[in-house]
Amino acid sequence: MTEAPSPAAAAVRPGWGRMGLYLLLGFAAGLPFYLFSATLSLRLARHGVDIVIIGFFAWVSLMSTIKFAWAPLLEKYDVPGFGRFFGKRRGWIMLSQLAIFASTVGMAFTASDTNLPLTALFAVLLAFWTSTLEIAADGWRVELAPNAEEQGPLVAANQWGYRASMVIASGGAIFMAAKFDWTIAYLSVAVLAFVPFPILAAMRPEAEGGGGRSVALVTGILASLAAMVASVLVVGALGWALLSAIGSGGIRNPGVVSYWVFAICLLPFIILGTAVPWLKKLPWDAPLRRSAAVGPYVDVAWRYGIVVIPILLFISVYRTGDVMANALSHPMFNHLGYGLEQISVADGFVALIAGMLGVTMGGILAAKAPMGWALVIGAVMSALSNWIFAWLAYQSPGGPVWFSLFGVQVTAGDFDLYLAMAIDQFGHGFEGAVFVVYLSLLVNPRFPSAQYALFSGLAFLIPRLLAGLSGVFQKAIGYDGFFIMAGAMSLGALVFLPFIVKAKPRPDDTPEGAAA
Repeated sequence: MTEAPSPAAAAVRPGWGRMGLYLLLGFAAGLPFYLFSATLSLRLARHGVDIVIIGFFAWVSLMSTIKFAWAPLLEKYDVPGFGRFFGKRRGWIMLSQLAIFASTVGMAFTASDTNLPLTALFAVLLAFWTSTLEIAADGWRVELAPNAEEQGPLVAANQWGYRASMVIASGGAIFMAAKFDWTIAYLSVAVLAFVPFPILAAMRPEAEGGGGRSVALVTGILASLAAMVASVLVVGALGWALLSAIGSGGIRNPGVVSYWVFAICLLPFIILGTAVPWLKKLPWDAPLRRSAAVGPYVDVAWRYGIVVIPILLFISVYRTGDVMANALSHPMFNHLGYGLEQISVADGFVALIAGMLGVTMGGILAAKAPMGWALVIGAVMSALSNWIFAWLAYQSPGGPVWFSLFGVQVTAGDFDLYLAMAIDQFGHGFEGAVFVVYLSLLVNPRFPSAQYALFSGLAFLIPRLLAGLSGVFQKAIGYDGFFIMAGAMSLGALVFLPFIVKAKPRPDDTPEGAAA
């Protein structure tokens, strides 16, 4: 006798239907990412903002790192209107899509960057709602595909959509900025960011009732507007308080900021190392393990015990090269003298083809090869992806025209840029696909959204904190030294590999786990 599929699984056709869904969700999550990261750093560089301040803007991406702080809310609550008809996961995704559209429009109308705090406000809002979408989408994926064989194809499809939309939001937006201006570029992406919403709304519901599709949409949109207004007020108030606090603590002194960053990097692991010996002894009915707010995270320490520390250290360093390259690659292109059209081709056609190929190869390897070997190869690819930019730092645009690509004349110097971007995108796409599969296999299926948010958030804590100091590093060691250092950091994660490749979680001792 087979179990009936869950409502979430029944609403999505298996096989190609699920791959199509995650192609769409990857598109939805990837589209806004470059708008508050690489594309924004180029926009700021073109407006003459100091490289140290541009580096500080990399901390906007920390929203994705700390998304575990609100992930339990997505496990426990539905979005009014959307949730009852479309289901918990899809309801949160639809709310996030509306907020992403509104935040992108906000970034469009602050595109002059004359008021950097206002630019930062909309960038943080965009990052917050993008992270919320990722929480819901990752939880849905773990529910639909609980093992490595099923995860591999879904992750590959998700990464195809993610990287395709990143190309649109980077290469496409930069090309539009070259032809028109940054406001038109961001508004164009905002329109595209809205496309997944009607598709998700048209899919079959998880449960009929509550007045039908129209009532669910109207109620959900009203609830979404209230959530967006609340997020503006909360982020604005917190941002003002944070800027006031760090301003009085010496934000204008990069040395002071560096000390704070390294202290924050170490703090979670010091706390965890102290708590794990106690947490792993908790019985299944202990309040901490049953808590909706912290139970999913206590479960991680309980299941893996002391080996959770090398696991989290590994995932906290593995993507460092990828994040550091994203922080300063585009300001370096601008510094070397490449125009917006040349950068748009590199971020567009070149990045799309190379990134798709890397994701495909990484997804295949993660599904077929031992995970340890797949992670080693991914780390090597990430290191090479950074070191190619160290080589590019000594090249320059110009030279004889070789051929034309999409109406843009390609010179010998331009080809250097395209070659470097192709190697970078292939390597990081390969590494990213392997890494997503590995993180998915660490998750307890009882807490898919919250635990994946924890793992994927901590995976970028150290890289993104360090990326905020990228301008400080660049002024000290130059662009070449910066990318050599970033590549070495990617390889450094491998020292933890012997401790984690054979890590096995303890069997779930809760009544819910036994029933599952």
